[in-house]
Amino acid sequence: MTRSDGADRTPHKWQFKSRFRRGAFGWRSHPAIERVDQAVAEIRKVARTDRALAAEGAVSFLERVSGALERVDSSSGAIGGAVNDAIAELAPLIGGAGASAKAHAKWLERLWVAYVADEIPYIELLGDYWGDLCPSAEVASAWAERLLPDAREALAPRDVYRHMPLQPVSACLSALYRAGRYDDVVRLGSPGIIWHWQRWVVKALVAQGRKAEAIAYAERCRDPHGGNGHIDAACEEILLSSGSAEEAYRRYALTATGGQTYVARFRAVQKKYPSKPAGQILADLVATTPGSEGKWFAAAKSAGLYDEALALAARSPADPKTLARAARDMAEKRPAFAVEAGLLALRWLVEGYGYEITGADVLAAYSNTLKAAKRAGTAAETRARIGEIVGGEKKGGFVTQVLAAYGGVWDRIVDPTMPEK
Repeated sequence: MTRSDGADRTPHKWQFKSRFRRGAFGWRSHPAIERVDQAVAEIRKVARTDRALAAEGAVSFLERVSGALERVDSSSGAIGGAVNDAIAELAPLIGGAGASAKAHAKWLERLWVAYVADEIPYIELLGDYWGDLCPSAEVASAWAERLLPDAREALAPRDVYRHMPLQPVSACLSALYRAGRYDDVVRLGSPGIIWHWQRWVVKALVAQGRKAEAIAYAERCRDPHGGNGHIDAACEEILLSSGSAEEAYRRYALTATGGQTYVARFRAVQKKYPSKPAGQILADLVATTPGSEGKWFAAAKSAGLYDEALALAARSPADPKTLARAARDMAEKRPAFAVEAGLLALRWLVEGYGYEITGADVLAAYSNTLKAAKRAGTAAETRARIGEIVGGEKKGGFVTQVLAAYGGVWDRIVDPTMPEK
């Protein structure tokens, strides 16, 4: 085998190649995600000593991955996210491999064939990284010229629907941007009807120093039916890069920042705005979800806002399991807080809240609360309060049944003077 830079070398055996055959994976996504991660790790390891060889492996992986995953259940989005992460890491590796012009040209041709043949699709994000795949602005410009006719045709208005391949649009915009042809990006992307393309116009305007125009353009791209978080995030980033943090926070921070959990969202805003008091950020975020205040309990607790956390969990339903864990974890450091969290856990359990609640969850809330109460020196008072909470449950309720079945626990709640067994 010959190296991409012209030197002879012993052929390299890539382990991932045998695993990424067409239809290699069944419907379960987890094994496929593991294999994708392993392939990227294998390529990353090689890149430490030979970037050109690693780039060749990356091209081979991207050629194979979509066909190998064609049977995988992608409904959760997990496998798609894994492939997107792989593309984001491997594209710059390929573009910066330092291989010969001839080798790089072959890689791009192979990737283009795989990209346009991707029907699932799994590597559709490759178009957004086409500029990164190019080793220079000159190569990117040449690819942009090649793609421009098809991209213009795809975006041209027409009275009668006619299917047009859209892959050239993203790839052309990316290549134009990499080539520094920002005016061409604006001309091509402006008629676009989706933010995925219009964002390139925003990026080009920012690159030209026209930040106010970029924000104005992004604002005009809003969907009146909602789902504008990506636009808010782009505008926020522009303002932050301009040193206008206060305006960025006021206009975009609360809608631009997402996260899989309320805690993640809170922390993401905190990270971007370190000068903002945590209490203010929390209050502002809570205001965006009226009726769901209790769901911010964990975020408040993570920031050390203990009084606020309890107040939120008292205003609307909070996850009883989360509250019970807080009672357990904080019993030593903040026993009074732990007691209140445990009582709230029991309250929401009695009212029927919680996902897949079992008897163990009820007992955990009860025992964690009493342990914290003993630490706080309020055991008798806490038992009485538990009695009031559980006593308000409808006859034959789940919480009452669990506590009654647990060796006389309920009897001791009603009569705290009874000895424990």
